[in-house]
Amino acid sequence: MKYTVVLTADFPSIATELLAPHFDVIAHPTEHGRSEEDMITILAEADAAITLLQDPITRNVLEANPNLRCVSNFAVGYNNIDVDAARELGVVVTNTPGVLTEATADLTLALILAITRRIVEGDDEMRTLGRCEWEPLKLLGASLQGKRLGIIGMGRIGTAVATRARAFGMEVIGVRSGESLDELLATSDIVSVHAPLTRETHHLLNATTLAKMKRGAYVINTARGAIVDENALCDALESGQLRGAGLDVYEFEPEVNPRLLRMKNVVILPHIGSATEEARNAMARIAATNVLLFLRGKEPLHRVV
Repeated sequence: MKYTVVLTADFPSIATELLAPHFDVIAHPTEHGRSEEDMITILAEADAAITLLQDPITRNVLEANPNLRCVSNFAVGYNNIDVDAARELGVVVTNTPGVLTEATADLTLALILAITRRIVEGDDEMRTLGRCEWEPLKLLGASLQGKRLGIIGMGRIGTAVATRARAFGMEVIGVRSGESLDELLATSDIVSVHAPLTRETHHLLNATTLAKMKRGAYVINTARGAIVDENALCDALESGQLRGAGLDVYEFEPEVNPRLLRMKNVVILPHIGSATEEARNAMARIAATNVLLFLRGKEPLHRVV
């Protein structure tokens, strides 16, 4: 019997190169906003699938596709998958940890620098004016040296961000997602989120917790959008409680809160934390290898369920 592997998006070619010699591979183009019904149809012939973080792999999807035995998520996170249902139904779930750590940590520092030094505002002015007009008080930002960075989620990525921040002369305080945030929020000049999205971390930064932050501090989020209550964040930015924010993820992706789009003190990126050639190729290799090993009766590299 030849197994069928479904790819739900345009992945780096290494994924197909690894799988096609052994299995029937059905590749779908990348699409946003797929519904449960879409996923049920796409996965109808799948024995295994490589999926995106935005693909809803719900109980209904899993139950409607009994041939599906392995879901290899092209991400570290897997909050798009009903892991309880997968466990009950005997579906193996895998992910791609580790290889995107450095890329995401780099992007976090890029967001910190972009928002504190008002780089996007400066770029916009230059393109609008077509000239460089130097002034002593123009686009004054904040230096990083001697400032405190509070990291929520001291896993691989949080630790890598801490290493980079110290190289810039910053003091770092970190907590794991389940620990008390009060001291971190009250004393940090910049708060950077690197926790997984769980029931406990959903809206971890909300109106109450944002009010505990130092006035004029910054929020950076390259983890999961729903960890931050976006309307509460917008309120804090508009009131001056926060000076700025740098975001790569959003509460209701692919949609972005229109209030954020209007704010000059927010840098917004289209979820590109792992978007380096090196990281994405490594993710594709791991995701495909997870499937390859499973369908050959071996243990995947990174099993979640």
